[in-house]
Amino acid sequence: MATPIDLGRPVSGDVVELILNDHRLFETLLRDLRDASSDRDAVRRAFAQLHVAHALAEEEHVYPRLRRREAIGEHEAEHGEEEHAEGNEALLAVLELEATEGEEFDDAVEELATTINHHLTEEELTILNPAREEVSERERNELGQTFATARNQLIEDGCGSLEHVRQLVADARERGVLESS
Repeated sequence: MATPIDLGRPVSGDVVELILNDHRLFETLLRDLRDASSDRDAVRRAFAQLHVAHALAEEEHVYPRLRRREAIGEHEAEHGEEEHAEGNEALLAVLELEATEGEEFDDAVEELATTINHHLTEEELTILNPAREEVSERERNELGQTFATARNQLIEDGCGSLEHVRQLVADARERGVLESS
């Protein structure tokens, strides 16, 4: 699912800075989702691509490496994954709406923004700060290249499709990460 919105394609850098750059892009996209004059359909598709790619790359590459380096504990990694699942669930509600205006859309965007902003704050405080302090610059740069490669490939593969987000939410419910609705 291509999007006309540039999500960037970093190829290297400090993993903490790459993640923070995505966090700032999430905030911009959320602001654009709230803007009735923007192409909200394009914005929600771009948000979906970025959110899913970012979360999967973190869960597959970043969290396990930080746990092995003892920069974060198992609780922080599991909590991050739970919050990614909650973000996917809120994102699914936005993606499933046909109209991109009206109270129902606005309410879904508000829930998405609340969920994502909570996660960004917690991750920056409980995962990224310890990574800065406990992981060497060389290792953060190696991890940054791995994260960027995975993130970019997932975006290229269209990981933010409605069908894929539905499957991620269903899988999280099945694993007990999310409550069944």
